[in-house]
Amino acid sequence: MSGSLWADAQKYDEANRAPEFDMSELECLFSTALPTSDHSGSGDRVGGRRASLGSKVERVHLVDLRRAHTCEIMLTKVKMPLPDVVSAVLALDDSILDVDQVENLIKFCPTKEDMELLKFFLEMMKVPRVESKLRVFSFKIQFASQVSDLRNNLNIVNEASREVRESVKLRRIMQTILSLGNALNQGTARGSAIGFRLDSLLKLVDTRARNNKMTLMHYLCKVLADKLPELLDFDKDLPHLEAGSKIQLKTLAEEMQSISKGLGKVEQELIASENDGPVSEGFRKILKGFLNTAEADARSLTSLYSEVGRNADALALYFGEDPARCPYEQVVTTLVNFMTIFKRVHQENCKQAEFERKKAEKEAEREKMKVSPLKKESEQPLMSAIRSKIG
Repeated sequence: MSGSLWADAQKYDEANRAPEFDMSELECLFSTALPTSDHSGSGDRVGGRRASLGSKVERVHLVDLRRAHTCEIMLTKVKMPLPDVVSAVLALDDSILDVDQVENLIKFCPTKEDMELLKFFLEMMKVPRVESKLRVFSFKIQFASQVSDLRNNLNIVNEASREVRESVKLRRIMQTILSLGNALNQGTARGSAIGFRLDSLLKLVDTRARNNKMTLMHYLCKVLADKLPELLDFDKDLPHLEAGSKIQLKTLAEEMQSISKGLGKVEQELIASENDGPVSEGFRKILKGFLNTAEADARSLTSLYSEVGRNADALALYFGEDPARCPYEQVVTTLVNFMTIFKRVHQENCKQAEFERKKAEKEAEREKMKVSPLKKESEQPLMSAIRSKIG
């Protein structure tokens, strides 16, 4: 518990302690309503988006497969080397090729599109390890946005963790919930708990009063609205919490690994291209400059990623939880759900209070209308007596 909000709670003065509860009201509402089945395990606690450099490439076919197969069958019938076929065509030698064979050759002459495609592949074949270079090129194009997105997500996790641990309002609400649980369990072994499991926050809305008209969450919001209204907007202390709940640390780790592997491929190609000669001279120069900058960015990201890991663990420890059993994702998701339920229940309380107010006003108006006729009837004899005396 050392370093957690429960340990820190022992240090705060009277002004920061939880409010006093109306025990008669609390007992009347919840004395027999505590959950007995679902919550038995609480003990003494209170109810890559981008293709990697190693991804598989789709095979490109220069010629339609059906056409290529038919052409292959035709060539097997010619039964001579291709250079000899070309020589016979240029020599117009009908002793080597008959009319049927010539007609078949006409059918399979390369089209303009075929020749353009072949020219492209012939040019690409002049570049040593062209596939590796293209993969490096793709990585380079995406690197800046990949680093920016990852850095942004890492910062969101850091900010969400910091905001939760620094929120005085959230801390006081947690202390109030603890006090509420101890008040409900007064006189039992669970009535002097020093903390509670984080998942108990979501069980407050499941614990219903004896009259079945409100839950423990409704009661908590009512107490806070009456005695500590300044805590009701605690969500304003946590602007990054919802965004942080949508980020998975596993995904961040995969992004980090993708960047690391990509830089490894860049370095390998840079070393290999030293033997390419003049064809890769400009490529090497540009790639070397990119690698120097990219490695600096990667070192910065690695440092930030390590910081995020420490802060994510610290967030679980802040609530007295084991990071291995209650990881960052579970903590922030629980808090977001609690925040959502809290706001909804508070709004329900406000609507109910407004309904009760209007109901009381209507009742008072009806009582007033009942009294008014009686008053007029009592005034009639008095006015008649006064008039008779005057006459």
